[in-house]
Amino acid sequence: MTDYLFPNDSGYDTERRGYNLSVDHKPEVVIPATSVAEVVDAVRHATSRGLGVAVQATGHGPSVPADGQVLINTSRMDGVAIDPVARTATVEAGVRGGALVRAAAEHGLAPLNGSSPEVGVVAYHLGGGIGVLGRQFGWAVDHVRSLDLVTADGELRHVTATSDPELFWALRGGGKGSLGVVVALEIDLHPVARLYGGGMHFDATDPSEAERVLSTWAEWTRTTPETMGTSVLLIQMPDLPFLPEAIRGRRVVHVRFAFTGEAVDGERLVSRFRELGPVTDTVAEMPYAQVGTIHAEPTTPVPFHARNTMLHAFDKAAVAELLAETATGRYLVEVRHMGGAFTRPGVVPASLGRRDGEYVAYAGGVAETGEAASLVADLDRLMARLAPWSTGGPAVNFLSGPDVTAARLAAGYLPADVERLAEVKRVVDPTDVFRTHHGRA
Repeated sequence: MTDYLFPNDSGYDTERRGYNLSVDHKPEVVIPATSVAEVVDAVRHATSRGLGVAVQATGHGPSVPADGQVLINTSRMDGVAIDPVARTATVEAGVRGGALVRAAAEHGLAPLNGSSPEVGVVAYHLGGGIGVLGRQFGWAVDHVRSLDLVTADGELRHVTATSDPELFWALRGGGKGSLGVVVALEIDLHPVARLYGGGMHFDATDPSEAERVLSTWAEWTRTTPETMGTSVLLIQMPDLPFLPEAIRGRRVVHVRFAFTGEAVDGERLVSRFRELGPVTDTVAEMPYAQVGTIHAEPTTPVPFHARNTMLHAFDKAAVAELLAETATGRYLVEVRHMGGAFTRPGVVPASLGRRDGEYVAYAGGVAETGEAASLVADLDRLMARLAPWSTGGPAVNFLSGPDVTAARLAAGYLPADVERLAEVKRVVDPTDVFRTHHGRA
Protein backbone atom coordinates (compact mmCIF):
# COMPACT_ATOMS: atom_id res chain seq x y z
CA MET A 1 0.00 0.00 0.00
CA THR A 2 1.50 3.29 -1.13
CA ASP A 3 1.94 5.96 1.54
CA TYR A 4 0.41 9.35 0.79
CA LEU A 5 1.88 11.95 3.12
CA PHE A 6 0.03 15.24 3.59
CA PRO A 7 1.34 18.40 5.34
CA ASN A 8 0.08 17.37 8.78
CA ASP A 9 1.41 13.82 8.56
CA SER A 10 4.51 12.59 10.34
CA GLY A 11 7.31 12.17 7.82
CA TYR A 12 5.99 14.78 5.38
CA ASP A 13 8.79 17.27 6.09
CA THR A 14 11.50 14.63 5.93
CA GLU A 15 10.29 13.27 2.60
CA ARG A 16 9.88 16.65 0.89
CA ARG A 17 13.33 18.02 1.72
CA GLY A 18 16.40 17.38 -0.41
CA TYR A 19 20.05 18.35 -0.24
CA ASN A 20 19.70 21.91 -1.57
CA LEU A 21 17.46 23.73 0.91
CA SER A 22 17.30 26.91 -1.18
CA VAL A 23 14.24 25.33 -2.82
CA ASP A 24 11.56 24.56 -0.22
CA HIS A 25 8.97 22.13 -1.62
CA LYS A 26 5.47 22.40 -0.18
CA PRO A 27 3.57 19.78 -2.17
CA GLU A 28 -0.05 18.84 -1.64
CA VAL A 29 1.10 15.28 -1.10
CA VAL A 30 4.43 13.45 -0.98
CA ILE A 31 4.56 9.85 -2.16
CA PRO A 32 7.62 7.86 -1.02
CA ALA A 33 7.59 5.30 -3.82
CA THR A 34 9.18 1.88 -3.40
CA SER A 35 8.29 0.36 -6.79
CA VAL A 36 7.45 1.18 -10.39
CA ALA A 37 3.79 0.32 -9.68
CA GLU A 38 3.70 2.98 -6.96
CA VAL A 39 5.18 5.57 -9.32
CA VAL A 40 2.50 4.71 -11.89
CA ASP A 41 -0.19 5.04 -9.21
CA ALA A 42 1.23 8.40 -8.11
CA VAL A 43 1.19 9.82 -11.64
CA ARG A 44 -2.37 8.61 -12.19
CA HIS A 45 -3.42 10.06 -8.82
CA ALA A 46 -2.02 13.44 -9.85
CA THR A 47 -3.54 13.55 -13.33
CA SER A 48 -6.95 12.46 -12.08
CA ARG A 49 -6.96 15.56 -9.86
CA GLY A 50 -5.39 17.97 -12.33
CA LEU A 51 -2.18 18.25 -10.30
CA GLY A 52 1.38 18.50 -11.53
CA VAL A 53 4.02 15.88 -10.77
CA ALA A 54 7.53 16.51 -9.45
CA VAL A 55 10.15 13.88 -8.73
CA GLN A 56 13.04 13.86 -6.29
CA ALA A 57 15.64 11.28 -5.34
CA THR A 58 18.35 13.22 -3.48
CA GLY A 59 17.38 16.84 -4.09
CA HIS A 60 20.80 18.09 -5.21
CA GLY A 61 19.52 20.00 -8.23
CA PRO A 62 16.05 21.51 -7.63
CA SER A 63 15.10 24.87 -9.11
CA VAL A 64 11.31 25.16 -8.76
CA PRO A 65 9.32 24.28 -5.62
CA ALA A 66 6.65 21.62 -6.08
CA ASP A 67 4.05 23.69 -4.25
CA GLY A 68 0.52 22.28 -4.42
CA GLN A 69 1.65 19.33 -6.52
CA VAL A 70 2.39 15.64 -6.12
CA LEU A 71 6.03 15.05 -5.18
CA ILE A 72 7.29 11.53 -5.81
CA ASN A 73 10.28 10.63 -3.67
CA THR A 74 12.14 7.80 -5.41
CA SER A 75 15.00 7.45 -2.91
CA ARG A 76 13.82 4.01 -1.72
CA MET A 77 14.04 2.54 -5.23
CA ASP A 78 17.68 1.55 -4.80
CA GLY A 79 18.18 -1.65 -6.79
CA VAL A 80 21.41 -2.16 -8.74
CA ALA A 81 22.06 -5.09 -11.11
CA ILE A 82 25.50 -5.58 -12.68
CA ASP A 83 26.08 -7.66 -15.81
CA PRO A 84 29.87 -8.17 -15.78
CA VAL A 85 29.87 -9.92 -19.15
CA ALA A 86 27.99 -7.21 -21.01
CA ARG A 87 29.67 -4.56 -18.81
CA THR A 88 26.39 -2.87 -17.97
CA ALA A 89 24.49 -1.78 -14.90
CA THR A 90 20.76 -1.40 -14.46
CA VAL A 91 19.90 1.06 -11.72
CA GLU A 92 16.60 2.08 -10.17
CA ALA A 93 15.50 5.67 -9.70
CA GLY A 94 16.86 6.21 -6.19
CA VAL A 95 20.36 4.79 -6.57
CA ARG A 96 23.19 7.10 -5.54
CA GLY A 97 26.54 7.32 -7.28
CA GLY A 98 28.51 5.73 -4.45
CA ALA A 99 26.31 2.64 -4.34
CA LEU A 100 26.72 2.15 -8.09
CA VAL A 101 30.50 2.58 -7.87
CA ARG A 102 30.75 -0.03 -5.11
CA ALA A 103 28.57 -2.54 -6.94
CA ALA A 104 30.51 -2.19 -10.20
CA ALA A 105 33.87 -2.30 -8.42
CA GLU A 106 33.14 -5.85 -7.22
CA HIS A 107 33.60 -6.85 -10.88
CA GLY A 108 36.56 -4.61 -11.68
CA LEU A 109 34.31 -2.16 -13.51
CA ALA A 110 33.46 1.52 -13.16
CA PRO A 111 30.59 3.79 -14.20
CA LEU A 112 31.13 7.34 -15.42
CA ASN A 113 30.15 8.67 -12.02
CA GLY A 114 30.46 12.23 -10.80
CA SER A 115 32.55 13.59 -7.96
CA SER A 116 29.96 13.13 -5.18
CA PRO A 117 28.88 9.65 -4.05
CA GLU A 118 25.62 11.16 -2.73
CA VAL A 119 24.21 12.43 -6.04
CA GLY A 120 21.43 10.40 -7.69
CA VAL A 121 22.52 8.34 -10.69
CA VAL A 122 19.39 8.92 -12.78
CA ALA A 123 19.23 12.73 -12.64
CA TYR A 124 23.00 12.93 -13.05
CA HIS A 125 22.79 10.99 -16.32
CA LEU A 126 19.70 12.82 -17.57
CA GLY A 127 21.51 16.15 -17.23
CA GLY A 128 24.61 14.96 -19.06
CA GLY A 129 26.95 13.69 -16.37
CA ILE A 130 30.39 15.26 -15.98
CA GLY A 131 32.26 12.22 -14.77
CA VAL A 132 35.62 11.82 -13.09
CA LEU A 133 36.65 9.70 -16.11
CA GLY A 134 34.93 11.94 -18.66
CA ARG A 135 38.04 13.21 -20.44
CA GLN A 136 38.77 9.60 -21.35
CA PHE A 137 35.26 8.23 -21.96
CA GLY A 138 33.03 11.27 -22.55
CA TRP A 139 29.73 12.38 -21.05
CA ALA A 140 27.89 9.83 -18.94
CA VAL A 141 24.72 10.40 -20.95
CA ASP A 142 26.40 8.96 -24.06
CA HIS A 143 26.66 5.62 -22.26
CA VAL A 144 22.95 5.20 -21.50
CA ARG A 145 21.56 2.16 -23.30
CA SER A 146 17.91 2.33 -22.28
CA LEU A 147 15.48 4.07 -19.94
CA ASP A 148 12.26 2.95 -18.27
CA LEU A 149 9.93 5.95 -18.15
CA VAL A 150 6.51 6.56 -16.60
CA THR A 151 4.88 9.18 -18.82
CA ALA A 152 2.06 11.62 -18.15
CA ASP A 153 -0.57 9.09 -19.26
CA GLY A 154 0.49 6.80 -16.41
CA GLU A 155 2.07 4.24 -18.71
CA LEU A 156 5.48 2.58 -18.37
CA ARG A 157 7.63 2.82 -21.51
CA HIS A 158 10.95 1.14 -22.24
CA VAL A 159 12.83 3.70 -24.32
CA THR A 160 15.79 2.86 -26.56
CA ALA A 161 17.45 4.30 -29.63
CA THR A 162 15.42 1.96 -31.82
CA SER A 163 12.07 1.86 -30.00
CA ASP A 164 11.63 5.64 -29.77
CA PRO A 165 14.66 7.50 -31.14
CA GLU A 166 13.29 11.01 -30.63
CA LEU A 167 12.34 10.46 -26.99
CA PHE A 168 15.64 8.63 -26.42
CA TRP A 169 17.47 11.66 -27.83
CA ALA A 170 15.52 14.12 -25.67
CA LEU A 171 15.78 12.24 -22.38
CA ARG A 172 19.57 12.01 -22.58
CA GLY A 173 20.49 15.56 -21.69
CA GLY A 174 17.06 17.17 -21.48
CA GLY A 175 14.97 14.81 -19.40
CA LYS A 176 15.47 15.98 -15.82
CA GLY A 177 11.90 15.94 -14.54
CA SER A 178 10.27 17.40 -17.63
CA LEU A 179 9.24 14.36 -19.70
CA GLY A 180 8.24 11.79 -17.08
CA VAL A 181 9.63 9.79 -14.19
CA VAL A 182 12.65 7.71 -15.18
CA VAL A 183 12.37 4.68 -12.92
CA ALA A 184 15.39 2.78 -14.27
CA LEU A 185 18.47 3.21 -16.48
CA GLU A 186 20.71 0.73 -18.23
CA ILE A 187 24.23 2.13 -18.64
CA ASP A 188 27.67 1.06 -19.81
CA LEU A 189 30.45 0.20 -17.38
CA HIS A 190 34.17 0.42 -18.09
CA PRO A 191 37.13 -1.82 -17.19
CA VAL A 192 38.69 0.52 -14.62
CA ALA A 193 39.53 -1.07 -11.27
CA ARG A 194 42.07 1.40 -9.85
CA LEU A 195 43.36 4.96 -10.09
CA TYR A 196 46.38 6.98 -9.24
CA GLY A 197 44.37 9.69 -7.56
CA GLY A 198 43.71 11.97 -4.66
CA GLY A 199 44.25 15.62 -3.85
CA MET A 200 46.76 18.20 -2.66
CA HIS A 201 45.90 21.23 -0.53
CA PHE A 202 47.92 24.42 -0.84
CA ASP A 203 47.76 27.29 1.64
CA ALA A 204 46.23 30.22 -0.27
CA THR A 205 46.21 32.73 2.59
CA ASP A 206 48.74 34.69 0.53
CA PRO A 207 47.01 35.57 -2.77
CA SER A 208 50.30 35.19 -4.61
CA GLU A 209 50.42 31.53 -3.57
CA ALA A 210 46.89 30.98 -4.89
CA GLU A 211 47.92 32.61 -8.16
CA ARG A 212 51.03 30.44 -8.39
CA VAL A 213 49.13 27.17 -7.94
CA LEU A 214 46.18 28.09 -10.17
CA SER A 215 48.40 29.38 -12.97
CA THR A 216 50.57 26.26 -12.78
CA TRP A 217 47.46 24.09 -13.00
CA ALA A 218 46.05 26.11 -15.93
CA GLU A 219 49.28 25.72 -17.90
CA TRP A 220 49.70 22.05 -16.93
CA THR A 221 46.23 21.05 -18.14
CA ARG A 222 47.04 22.11 -21.69
CA THR A 223 49.29 19.07 -22.12
CA THR A 224 47.79 16.41 -19.82
CA PRO A 225 46.60 13.15 -21.43
CA GLU A 226 42.92 12.25 -21.62
CA THR A 227 43.54 9.56 -19.01
CA MET A 228 44.03 12.34 -16.42
CA GLY A 229 40.91 13.86 -14.89
CA THR A 230 41.57 16.93 -12.79
CA SER A 231 39.97 19.94 -11.16
CA VAL A 232 40.97 22.74 -8.81
CA LEU A 233 38.99 24.22 -5.92
CA LEU A 234 39.47 27.59 -4.20
CA ILE A 235 37.71 27.62 -0.84
CA GLN A 236 37.73 29.09 2.66
CA MET A 237 37.82 26.03 4.88
CA PRO A 238 35.71 26.06 8.05
CA ASP A 239 37.39 25.93 11.46
CA LEU A 240 36.23 22.44 12.39
CA PRO A 241 38.11 20.05 14.69
CA PHE A 242 37.96 17.03 12.36
CA LEU A 243 39.87 18.87 9.59
CA PRO A 244 43.67 18.58 9.33
CA GLU A 245 45.41 21.38 11.22
CA ALA A 246 47.19 22.53 8.06
CA ILE A 247 43.94 23.55 6.37
CA ARG A 248 41.55 24.19 9.25
CA GLY A 249 40.06 27.68 9.00
CA ARG A 250 42.36 28.59 6.12
CA ARG A 251 41.84 29.68 2.56
CA VAL A 252 43.19 26.87 0.38
CA VAL A 253 43.53 25.63 -3.16
CA HIS A 254 42.72 21.94 -3.55
CA VAL A 255 44.05 20.27 -6.71
CA ARG A 256 42.39 16.93 -7.54
CA PHE A 257 43.71 14.11 -9.73
CA ALA A 258 42.21 10.91 -11.16
CA PHE A 259 44.60 9.11 -13.50
CA THR A 260 43.81 5.71 -15.01
CA GLY A 261 47.33 5.06 -16.29
CA GLU A 262 50.18 3.39 -14.43
CA ALA A 263 51.07 4.80 -11.03
CA VAL A 264 54.64 5.56 -12.09
CA ASP A 265 53.32 7.75 -14.91
CA GLY A 266 50.81 9.39 -12.60
CA GLU A 267 53.55 10.21 -10.12
CA ARG A 268 55.53 11.85 -12.88
CA LEU A 269 52.53 13.85 -14.05
CA VAL A 270 51.73 15.28 -10.60
CA SER A 271 55.35 15.87 -9.57
CA ARG A 272 55.12 19.48 -10.67
CA PHE A 273 52.60 20.13 -7.90
CA ARG A 274 54.60 18.32 -5.24
CA GLU A 275 57.42 20.72 -6.06
CA LEU A 276 55.10 23.60 -5.14
CA GLY A 277 54.94 22.39 -1.53
CA PRO A 278 51.40 21.18 -0.72
CA VAL A 279 50.36 21.15 2.94
CA THR A 280 48.43 17.90 2.41
CA ASP A 281 48.95 15.17 -0.19
CA THR A 282 46.67 12.13 -0.53
CA VAL A 283 47.58 11.28 -4.13
CA ALA A 284 48.39 7.58 -4.39
CA GLU A 285 47.32 4.28 -5.95
CA MET A 286 43.73 3.55 -4.90
CA PRO A 287 40.93 1.12 -5.77
CA TYR A 288 38.28 2.78 -7.90
CA ALA A 289 35.74 2.16 -5.14
CA GLN A 290 37.43 5.01 -3.22
CA VAL A 291 37.01 7.58 -6.00
CA GLY A 292 34.57 9.60 -3.86
CA THR A 293 37.37 10.49 -1.45
CA ILE A 294 39.15 12.58 -4.08
CA HIS A 295 36.71 15.50 -3.92
CA ALA A 296 35.36 14.62 -0.45
CA GLU A 297 32.28 16.79 -0.98
CA PRO A 298 30.02 17.69 1.97
CA THR A 299 26.86 15.71 2.63
CA THR A 300 24.92 17.95 5.05
CA PRO A 301 21.85 19.64 3.46
CA VAL A 302 22.30 23.41 3.06
CA PRO A 303 20.60 26.33 1.25
CA PHE A 304 22.99 26.59 -1.69
CA HIS A 305 23.16 29.06 -4.59
CA ALA A 306 25.44 28.60 -7.58
CA ARG A 307 26.46 29.72 -11.05
CA ASN A 308 28.54 28.03 -13.72
CA THR A 309 29.80 28.59 -17.21
CA MET A 310 31.76 26.64 -19.79
CA LEU A 311 35.12 28.18 -20.70
CA HIS A 312 36.95 27.92 -24.01
CA ALA A 313 40.22 28.61 -22.17
CA PHE A 314 41.62 29.14 -18.69
CA ASP A 315 44.88 31.10 -18.59
CA LYS A 316 46.83 33.43 -16.31
CA ALA A 317 44.58 36.35 -17.16
CA ALA A 318 41.50 34.33 -16.24
CA VAL A 319 43.19 33.28 -12.99
CA ALA A 320 43.84 36.94 -12.17
CA GLU A 321 40.19 37.88 -12.78
CA LEU A 322 38.98 34.96 -10.67
CA LEU A 323 41.23 35.83 -7.74
CA ALA A 324 40.41 39.53 -7.88
CA GLU A 325 36.69 38.82 -7.59
CA THR A 326 36.90 36.09 -4.94
CA ALA A 327 39.22 37.77 -2.45
CA THR A 328 36.57 37.74 0.30
CA GLY A 329 36.33 33.94 0.27
CA ARG A 330 32.56 34.16 0.60
CA TYR A 331 31.94 31.29 -1.81
CA LEU A 332 33.85 28.41 -3.34
CA VAL A 333 35.04 28.29 -6.94
CA GLU A 334 35.88 25.12 -8.80
CA VAL A 335 37.35 24.81 -12.28
CA ARG A 336 37.15 21.38 -13.89
CA HIS A 337 39.23 20.36 -16.86
CA MET A 338 36.98 19.26 -19.70
CA GLY A 339 38.20 18.80 -23.28
CA GLY A 340 39.21 15.37 -24.51
CA ALA A 341 36.27 13.02 -25.01
CA PHE A 342 33.93 15.63 -23.50
CA THR A 343 34.18 17.57 -26.77
CA ARG A 344 33.29 14.64 -29.01
CA PRO A 345 29.76 13.52 -29.93
CA GLY A 346 28.43 10.21 -28.67
CA VAL A 347 27.84 7.25 -30.96
CA VAL A 348 24.10 7.91 -30.65
CA PRO A 349 23.26 11.64 -30.70
CA ALA A 350 21.87 13.13 -27.47
CA SER A 351 20.14 16.41 -26.75
CA LEU A 352 23.22 17.52 -24.82
CA GLY A 353 24.73 18.77 -28.06
CA ARG A 354 26.71 21.69 -26.68
CA ARG A 355 30.20 20.36 -26.01
CA ASP A 356 32.34 23.43 -26.52
CA GLY A 357 33.98 23.76 -23.13
CA GLU A 358 37.65 23.07 -22.42
CA TYR A 359 36.87 23.88 -18.78
CA VAL A 360 33.83 24.56 -16.64
CA ALA A 361 33.91 27.17 -13.86
CA TYR A 362 31.49 26.61 -10.99
CA ALA A 363 30.92 28.95 -8.07
CA GLY A 364 28.56 28.53 -5.15
CA GLY A 365 27.91 29.28 -1.53
CA VAL A 366 25.54 28.84 1.38
CA ALA A 367 23.10 31.63 2.22
CA GLU A 368 19.96 31.84 4.28
CA THR A 369 16.95 33.63 2.78
CA GLY A 370 17.93 37.12 3.85
CA GLU A 371 21.48 36.75 2.52
CA ALA A 372 20.71 35.05 -0.78
CA ALA A 373 20.32 38.17 -2.93
CA SER A 374 23.74 39.47 -1.92
CA LEU A 375 25.42 36.12 -2.57
CA VAL A 376 23.75 35.75 -5.96
CA ALA A 377 24.94 39.25 -6.93
CA ASP A 378 28.50 38.25 -6.01
CA LEU A 379 28.25 35.09 -8.09
CA ASP A 380 26.91 37.03 -11.06
CA ARG A 381 29.83 39.47 -10.85
CA LEU A 382 32.27 36.58 -11.02
CA MET A 383 30.54 35.15 -14.07
CA ALA A 384 30.68 38.60 -15.70
CA ARG A 385 34.42 38.82 -15.09
CA LEU A 386 34.92 35.39 -16.63
CA ALA A 387 32.74 36.25 -19.65
CA PRO A 388 35.70 36.83 -22.02
CA TRP A 389 36.63 33.16 -21.58
CA SER A 390 33.08 31.80 -21.55
CA THR A 391 31.53 29.87 -24.43
CA GLY A 392 28.23 31.50 -23.45
CA GLY A 393 26.59 28.43 -21.97
CA PRO A 394 26.48 26.55 -18.66
CA ALA A 395 26.88 22.88 -17.84
CA VAL A 396 23.23 21.85 -17.48
CA ASN A 397 23.91 19.33 -14.72
CA PHE A 398 25.43 22.02 -12.51
CA LEU A 399 22.33 24.24 -12.64
CA SER A 400 20.58 24.32 -9.28
CA GLY A 401 18.63 26.67 -7.07
CA PRO A 402 15.75 29.10 -7.51
CA ASP A 403 17.62 31.37 -9.95
CA VAL A 404 17.59 28.92 -12.88
CA THR A 405 15.64 30.65 -15.64
CA ALA A 406 14.46 29.37 -19.00
CA ALA A 407 17.09 31.52 -20.71
CA ARG A 408 19.90 30.20 -18.52
CA LEU A 409 18.82 26.62 -19.17
CA ALA A 410 18.46 27.17 -22.92
CA ALA A 411 22.02 28.50 -23.10
CA GLY A 412 23.22 25.01 -22.18
CA TYR A 413 21.96 23.61 -25.48
CA LEU A 414 22.47 24.25 -29.16
CA PRO A 415 19.79 26.72 -30.34
CA ALA A 416 18.16 24.24 -32.73
CA ASP A 417 17.88 21.64 -29.99
CA VAL A 418 15.90 23.93 -27.66
CA GLU A 419 12.88 23.89 -29.99
CA ARG A 420 13.36 20.20 -30.73
CA LEU A 421 13.19 19.47 -27.00
CA ALA A 422 10.08 21.62 -26.71
CA GLU A 423 8.40 19.62 -29.49
CA VAL A 424 9.16 16.31 -27.74
CA LYS A 425 7.67 17.81 -24.59
CA ARG A 426 4.49 18.78 -26.45
CA VAL A 427 4.12 15.24 -27.78
CA VAL A 428 4.95 13.30 -24.62
CA ASP A 429 3.42 15.63 -22.02
CA PRO A 430 0.84 17.82 -23.84
CA THR A 431 -0.88 18.99 -20.63
CA ASP A 432 2.40 19.80 -18.86
CA VAL A 433 1.96 17.36 -16.01
CA PHE A 434 5.71 17.43 -15.35
CA ARG A 435 5.95 21.18 -14.86
CA THR A 436 8.42 21.36 -11.97
CA HIS A 437 11.86 21.38 -13.53
CA HIS A 438 14.75 23.59 -14.59
CA GLY A 439 13.90 26.74 -16.47
CA ARG A 440 10.41 27.29 -15.11
CA ALA A 441 11.37 30.09 -12.70
